[in-house]
Amino acid sequence: MFYTDKLKDIILTAFDTETSGGYPVYSDICEFAAVKWRGGKILETYQTLLKPRELMTDFIIGIHGISNEMVKDAPVISDKIQEIHKFLSDGFLVAHHAPFDLGFISYEFEKAALNLPIRPVFCTSLLSRALFPEPLNHKLQTLIEFFNIPKGTAHRALDDAKACLEVALRCIEKKGWDESVQSLLAVQGKEIIWNNFSLNQLRESEMGRNLIAAMEKKSEVMIVYGTDAKAENFRPIRPKGIVRSPNGDFIFAFCEIDKIDKRFYMRRIQRVKLVDQTELF
Repeated sequence: MFYTDKLKDIILTAFDTETSGGYPVYSDICEFAAVKWRGGKILETYQTLLKPRELMTDFIIGIHGISNEMVKDAPVISDKIQEIHKFLSDGFLVAHHAPFDLGFISYEFEKAALNLPIRPVFCTSLLSRALFPEPLNHKLQTLIEFFNIPKGTAHRALDDAKACLEVALRCIEKKGWDESVQSLLAVQGKEIIWNNFSLNQLRESEMGRNLIAAMEKKSEVMIVYGTDAKAENFRPIRPKGIVRSPNGDFIFAFCEIDKIDKRFYMRRIQRVKLVDQTELF
């Protein structure tokens, strides 16, 4: 689809998630926030803490500062997902390192039988790299310093969403407010479409369906991996999440043999069964 809307006329909604781990399915969103902007002013904000299924580790808490005590009485995401979906339903969406957020949110939308948004998403990491190559890196906190954006609390969803919005506005200003949405998408280069993060597509295959089910249950599975693997050469893994990627969908898992976390590309998984020898695929 070709988007001819002028940038000065669009609704722009910046959003951010904080999570209980690095990968969707295995981990959960523990905070979501978004800021809706149009015509030079913020129209609306949304923020909620969310209770993950399991206690968060000290390492994760150290990243975003959201403690288990803070989310103890928070709603679970199934109680808030309709509100989140509605807030993101109009305008053009923007996030920093957008694929990370889309991986988590698209999974929750599909679990709730909600349609994935249709419009492509802007990523301020990609836009800032293309339009402002000067910073040493393009982490959000670095860009906050570079653009002299008022500092909030780093890695808290609402403050990060506001900062993301400010970075997006700087990028639009440099591109030109009278330019089209399509022209900014062209600057971004990489097309970020919600449907590319759909796990329902993976569930269409028996292997994908059962691997996702094992992840949701946090069960160990046995896989035969690689094109040259022998038919019975099963290895035990403990899946920690799934990532949809243009370079190939992969499972991030702890390999019991090598005793390390590794990526296992789904195209190379030949067979799957549970540790009780129940064949899945």
